[in-house]
Amino acid sequence: MTKSGEMAWLDAIEASKNGDYDSALESAKDVVHIDPGHSDAWMAIANWSLPPKTRGKPAHPSLQQSARAVAAVRKVVDIDPDNTEAWILGGWLLVDQLGMLDEAIAWWESYREHRPTDVTPLIEQISILVNLGLYEECADRLNELSAEQMDAPSNEQAMRMDGIRRMVERAAKMEADEIFKPQNHKHPRWGVIEKMKKVKPISSTFWLIMFIAPIVFIFGTLAMTFLGDSIFGTILVFMLIMAMFAFLTRASMGMLQKRNRHALDIDRAIDMEMTSGKLCIPDSIRYSIVYNSMLAKRSPSLQSRLEHIIEANEKINHLWEINLPNWSSIEEDENHTDIDDDLPPLD
Repeated sequence: MTKSGEMAWLDAIEASKNGDYDSALESAKDVVHIDPGHSDAWMAIANWSLPPKTRGKPAHPSLQQSARAVAAVRKVVDIDPDNTEAWILGGWLLVDQLGMLDEAIAWWESYREHRPTDVTPLIEQISILVNLGLYEECADRLNELSAEQMDAPSNEQAMRMDGIRRMVERAAKMEADEIFKPQNHKHPRWGVIEKMKKVKPISSTFWLIMFIAPIVFIFGTLAMTFLGDSIFGTILVFMLIMAMFAFLTRASMGMLQKRNRHALDIDRAIDMEMTSGKLCIPDSIRYSIVYNSMLAKRSPSLQSRLEHIIEANEKINHLWEINLPNWSSIEEDENHTDIDDDLPPLD
């Protein structure tokens, strides 16, 4: 006797409650074969295609798992465009797991068609654009972010908006003289990177300990000497120390970025290769100390996809540019109906 879609869905839910996600996934696939419009089942396929979360945090999926989850989550938003969880999951997969930044920008633009006043897609687009050095586009998005008709952001969103603005300002200031374009193999920054390819970037934690902490310590010692002879003075010194720490942390981030610019340039070059599916990093720099240190920060699925691109060994054209959508409208992606599709195209 053939199961109904509802019976298969109940089996999927029961299996997931028991922690048997493989069986749950198979049952969910049965559901969508019977009822292709079952958005909950498609969302379940997207989630259950990924490794179970560890202590509330998502585990690193493989390249194949990421690709299948993206295929499923596309179906979810086609059926139920108001499913915010699906949009967020898709954005995370496209950027962090697959490195398909042009697809991610288009993804969030599609979301804006359904929720034009939501600040989330603008924040996500800006974070992508600034990493690619597209500062004019960042400025346009920032202006829209501040428009009156936009929804009031949550506290978390407001904090991220402030961080995004500072990040754009620092990055644009750092590249005021020249914006690094990795696709141009004659760009002068490649010569700088070549000279510094054996130099690891300084982490923000190391920067705080070695640069900011000593200054704050000296300042606090002096302040305690002159002001710390009373309870009120001690409280005042504590507040001054916190203010000094916050000021130095924010003011010195530009210095840290300049020190690490060669590593940030490599990071952009990796993004360029992942997005274009073509190579721009010179062989003499690939697998160098700075390259390996930046690549190690990326997810295993993204690293796997990059290895496919390296094996294909197709060089990028120096005129290549990222395919940005028309901000006013965007063509809808073709439906992906086969949940067992192969990996996304590498080019």
